[in-house]
Amino acid sequence: MTPDPTVLHPLPEHHRVVLLKPLVDSPTISVGEYTYYDDPEHATEFQTRNVLYGYGAEKLVIGRFCALATGTRFIMAGANHLTTGVSTFPFTIFGGTWAEDTLDLLTGMETRGDTVVGNDVWFGYNTIVMPGVRIGDGAIIATGAVVTSDVPPYTVVGGNPARPVKQRYPDEGVDLLLRAAWWDWPIELVTANVRTIMSGTPSDIATIAQEHGLYRL
Repeated sequence: MTPDPTVLHPLPEHHRVVLLKPLVDSPTISVGEYTYYDDPEHATEFQTRNVLYGYGAEKLVIGRFCALATGTRFIMAGANHLTTGVSTFPFTIFGGTWAEDTLDLLTGMETRGDTVVGNDVWFGYNTIVMPGVRIGDGAIIATGAVVTSDVPPYTVVGGNPARPVKQRYPDEGVDLLLRAAWWDWPIELVTANVRTIMSGTPSDIATIAQEHGLYRL
């Protein structure tokens, strides 16, 4: 038996845990199956309390099987202020003549684009991801980290600003895992190999993918 990815509360006795895919309905937020958020008080308010300043067209894209601890927040590009002139004050948002005279400045601001999180990423307690960051598959974001730049796959980062602490596997192991991409396997195959996925090696995962014709050459 496998969990139902369409059920909001996958653990009925623990409403602090929600699957995000059936929760979010914003057109600028996309979340893969089985990715969950854990919050003892505000779990169901994720897209309003944890995705902040999402006023623009930039999207937040989160992959499958990610684990988000309480306080994981994504700052979107709408938080940015213009810095090309003397003042950073956002006159435009207050309307009237201020908006008429400055709207083109605000709409012409460059952004770093979408914020993209890969698959099987673990976010520790009270982590912050800044606009336009890309986080690779299998990464770990340590508690309290402020992620201001891209994170390579299978890399642990921590601090403010977040810096690499270590790579979880040697380059060849990371390559095997990215080619095996277990998060894209049919859920039946994931279930049949869940123990290996949790405790095996990159070579073990690659072998399973190869045996089932799922290894990416």
